[in-house]
Amino acid sequence: MVRQYNAIKAQYPNYILMFRMGDFFEMFGDDARTAAPILGITLTKRPWGEGGEMALAGVPFHAVEGYLAKFIRAGRKVAICDQTEDPKKAKGIVRREVVRLVTPGTILESELLDDKAHNFLVSACERKDGRRTTAATGGPNDPDRAPDVAWGLAVADLSTGSFEIAEFSGPDAARQTFSEIGRLRPAEVLLPDSLRRREGAWLDPSLKIAFTWVADADYEPASARRRLLDQFQVQSLEGYGAEGLESAIGAAGALVQYLRDTQMSALRHINHLHVYRPTDYLVLDMTTQRSLELVEAIHGGRSGALLDVLDRTVTPMGGRMLRRWLLQPLKAVELIHARLDAVGEIYNATTMRTAVGENLRGIHDLERIISRVGLRAATPRDLAALRQSLSLIDPLKQSLASASASLLCQLRDGLDSHPLLLGLLKRSIVDNPPLALRDGGVIREGFNAELDELRSVAENTSGWIEKMRRVEIERTGIQNLKIKYNKVFGFFIEVSKGNLGNVPPDYVRKQTLVNAERFITPALKEKEEIILNAQERIGEIEAELFEKIRQDVTAQTRSIQRLAETVARLDCLYGLAAAAIAGRYVKPEVDDGDAIEIRQGRHPVIEAVQKDRPFVPNDLRISNRHDQILLITGPNMAGKSTYIRQAALLTIMAQMGSFIPASSARIGLVDRIFTRVGAMDYLVRGQSTFLVEMNETANILNNATDRSLVILDEIGRGTSTYDGLSIAWAVVECLHSTEGRRPKTLFATHYHELTELEERLERVTNLNVSVLEEGGEITFLYRIVPGSTDHSYGIYAGKVAGLPRLVIDRAQAILHDLEFGRSPAHSAAPPPDRRVRVKADEGLVQLSLFDGIEHPVLERLRRIDANALTPLEALRILGELADEAR
Repeated sequence: MVRQYNAIKAQYPNYILMFRMGDFFEMFGDDARTAAPILGITLTKRPWGEGGEMALAGVPFHAVEGYLAKFIRAGRKVAICDQTEDPKKAKGIVRREVVRLVTPGTILESELLDDKAHNFLVSACERKDGRRTTAATGGPNDPDRAPDVAWGLAVADLSTGSFEIAEFSGPDAARQTFSEIGRLRPAEVLLPDSLRRREGAWLDPSLKIAFTWVADADYEPASARRRLLDQFQVQSLEGYGAEGLESAIGAAGALVQYLRDTQMSALRHINHLHVYRPTDYLVLDMTTQRSLELVEAIHGGRSGALLDVLDRTVTPMGGRMLRRWLLQPLKAVELIHARLDAVGEIYNATTMRTAVGENLRGIHDLERIISRVGLRAATPRDLAALRQSLSLIDPLKQSLASASASLLCQLRDGLDSHPLLLGLLKRSIVDNPPLALRDGGVIREGFNAELDELRSVAENTSGWIEKMRRVEIERTGIQNLKIKYNKVFGFFIEVSKGNLGNVPPDYVRKQTLVNAERFITPALKEKEEIILNAQERIGEIEAELFEKIRQDVTAQTRSIQRLAETVARLDCLYGLAAAAIAGRYVKPEVDDGDAIEIRQGRHPVIEAVQKDRPFVPNDLRISNRHDQILLITGPNMAGKSTYIRQAALLTIMAQMGSFIPASSARIGLVDRIFTRVGAMDYLVRGQSTFLVEMNETANILNNATDRSLVILDEIGRGTSTYDGLSIAWAVVECLHSTEGRRPKTLFATHYHELTELEERLERVTNLNVSVLEEGGEITFLYRIVPGSTDHSYGIYAGKVAGLPRLVIDRAQAILHDLEFGRSPAHSAAPPPDRRVRVKADEGLVQLSLFDGIEHPVLERLRRIDANALTPLEALRILGELADEAR
């Protein structure tokens, strides 16, 4: 057995090998020592060799899923080695084989999967085309031109059967590819071995994505293409629009090979290829996703993210699709209108909405059920869940009978209850099947005559024996005939000495006693075998019937996947309508214009979580022609950041087809949203706050278009004051004046000097957050109003945040010194028992950065000899200085 184990382990050196032995999965040696602390199980030892010991750890085979979850969470890959023959029939060592490899991107176990999030496995590769591209300064063979670069991307979710590819080309292809990978947040990424030296060069390490290195040969386009043709059973990839995408085909072929190697099955549920282009949707890169907290809050988890507020879906596949809608808002007006109209009809039709919701709630995860069926991993309860789901399709369809919105009508027509398959499942599977097939009692009574007879025999052996005894008495006339059983002969017929003359010719003598003789008959031995082997045979027949039913379901894989997609889309529309009702949202107008106009807009997340006071709404008007760049100044904590993020969130919601929190809104289509928000250090990659800030700003300036929306929150804070102001000023000018790259921009800043740009640049508009000052007290009104402000109230913000009173008092004193041109270095800090108190209205003014430059008036005054002036000259100079100062 150990030789067998070592031979199998040698084939999978990078996996923990779980080796089936009877009712346990055992691990040996280093694997056992690694597994014991991860799984929280006891590490034992067995004698081995001459005075040696072997480490051993094991878990019950029926509980393996829970232990797999612990391995995957610990970042380990596992090889499942099972017994592939019946131990009772084995000659020598039971045959064992690895039947599945479990990695982060190939999980099927429900304990490890998030119902409302995909578990993506991504494959990427780079291809450099030897052909030269034509340049403005040279021809196609210009030796100074680098070859074309294309990156291919393939994305699959083994648990649902989805399979997509995309391709990026040009000098920015690598960044685009890994930006898309960041957006997808896969569990595992496959890369060719040749790229191993560049490990970690692209992705934010905080994402904790597992990298797996694959042989370069698996990415070779010709062999990859053959694998795809075989997987999808087609002769060409033209029908999918994939021909010519060599890099994407290479990535997809490597992904298919990896899935075949790990699952060791035909992958029948992966039967369709979708080519997508990220630019067909509103582009939201990883930075934007994180800054706006779209699907995950900054602190981690869904709570506090926009998805958590919007997700009122009631099915797992609906939740996954809504997440996708949020991260891939539409750019086609007609498709957005279709979604909005459908949401609006569900919103307004109370009876329809109630019926749709009730029926959707009973539908299980059709995508993952049919995937487990295709991988031969489906349980009896999976088929029962499929049956229940299909039984609700017709009522769901009926609930949409009055629908008039085109999208709802389209979805209604796509609801197919699969009556033949539903009928089979109703006839074959019991109402409440056990969790595992091995537990028995899966097939319904009346579905198979042989199974029913065996069950009858197994459940009523004594009744069957009595029935046969009566038949034999009637046949032989021997009234005291008995049928008995012992371990030596099994079942036998016992006849008294006086009745031996009536024994039929087919009775075979087995034993003679003093007063009787014992016989067997072929019929009795046949029944004996049936009785003794009934339970085993029942299990075999149930397994055969279950496998046949599973094959019948597998034949409907593609149509059930389409049904699952239809249900998911309907659930998304239902969920958005429910969110709109809960949040008092309105239907936005979406068009191809360049303006965004929102009246009484509200931040959807803050409004939902802020329970102590009502959210203060604000208007927004921004367009490429007039108010292209909005400069928002005002105090900390007064709502600047909320306002600019709110603009982005409401735009995303509108383009995904959602109602929005406002009294009215008109949204001109946006092609991409960029954000430069907050200070997120990438210290593990050696990048400072300022470097990250500049990288993100450069990305905006290089890639924004007139159709983009840019959200900037405090550019330049990570460096010296004058450097920061200079960069911020230049960025605004660039965004305003670069042809073809004039995005709508909301810029929150503390650099009040930037407000001068309103006079210099025609499409810059100043806004500020209003503040009420009364009796030395400051109240933030959270209202965005026209104009600028030179107040930051930073000390007040510190007070609200809980800084000690001594610090607040000292800060006010220092500010007072600075405002009157005195250096705070010359005034010692007051002792703790003598605190300086300055009222809030005694000049809490934000100093201009330019105050450090000497004013010409001061220089002129310094040159005047007051003792030499006549009164008339003094009055004249005073007048000139006053005019100059004004």
